[in-house]
Amino acid sequence: MKLGQKICVFALGLLVTGCALPPDGVSQEQIAAYETAVASIGCEMVHESDYLPVELQAGLTREQTLAITKYQLAADRAVKLPEGGVKLTTGACA
Repeated sequence: MKLGQKICVFALGLLVTGCALPPDGVSQEQIAAYETAVASIGCEMVHESDYLPVELQAGLTREQTLAITKYQLAADRAVKLPEGGVKLTTGACA
C-alpha cells in the first residue's frame, strides 16, 4: 500500500476510521479507465469539454464519472482546483 493511502478499518460492521469506498456499481476496471482518460486530457477536469472525453474514453455515464470524481476526492487521489473542477494527483497525474 502506498504512503498516504487510507486503510479502512471495520469493527462490528461499523466504519471506525474514515476512508473512501468505491462508488456502488463502479468496478476497479472502470476506475482505472477513468484515471487513464483523465490523464489523457491533462489531469484536470474543469469544464464540460473536459468531462465529455473522459466519459467517452472510459465508457462511463455522467453519473458514474461524477461518482468516481467524488470518490477520488474523498480518497485524496484528487484535489479541488481554486477556479473550480478537480485535478487527479496520482498515477500518471502525480
